[in-house]
Amino acid sequence: MPEEQLLPPMADEHQGTDIHIHATLRMQIAAKNRQEARLILGSMIEQTKLEEGCVSCRLYQDVLSKGVFMLEEIWASEQVLRRHLRSEKFRTVLLVIEMATEAPEIRFDRVLQSTGISTIQKARSGLHM
Repeated sequence: MPEEQLLPPMADEHQGTDIHIHATLRMQIAAKNRQEARLILGSMIEQTKLEEGCVSCRLYQDVLSKGVFMLEEIWASEQVLRRHLRSEKFRTVLLVIEMATEAPEIRFDRVLQSTGISTIQKARSGLHM
């Protein structure tokens, strides 16, 4: 029996395409826990970047709301994301989530296509995308 999908099934038109999973976790951390949260997440990021299937892993801190952290991960497939979510490394992320002062915002998005500066160039030149 195939493993259960974490994300809802896609429309048939996208089956077989290279799809990345973009995971974002945004959380508000109290001032007394920020340094600890930053250290924990910072050390976890370097290890995560070395995992098979990790395309990118970054930690951001909101400049306007200093207590808000956003962890962004991009995975090559749902299977490698699933393995990561089950790992001991990810357990450290769960510990930081427990420090949050409010419910975190968690998203998992399937990315079918990405563009770069060419999109800006086309938009500014009036070309259709």
